[in-house]
Amino acid sequence: MTYEEIVEKVRERLTGVDTSQVNGLLAIQVNITGEGEGAFYVEVKDGILSVEPYEYYDRQAKITMKSKNFLALMDGKLDPVAAFTLGKLKIDGSIEKVLEFGKLL
Repeated sequence: MTYEEIVEKVRERLTGVDTSQVNGLLAIQVNITGEGEGAFYVEVKDGILSVEPYEYYDRQAKITMKSKNFLALMDGKLDPVAAFTLGKLKIDGSIEKVLEFGKLL
């Protein structure tokens, strides 16, 4: 899967998602490694969700995963806690914000 396809899949998955549980700002950068390598961010600000194919320097957290693991996580085939424990998910920044992001997925 290409980088563009991954970003589009995230956009599709998050279209219409309920952001009412997000307090304030949520800004997560996702770094994909391996096939489809690239960076994008997911932001919820004032209840409006955005997925953009750019790095986000004012992020609250950054997650790094191989594309196959990220897609498995999105499809519910990979538990985020197990992924973190096994080293398949690396977090830099607020773990609380990453967990909040996980609830959106």
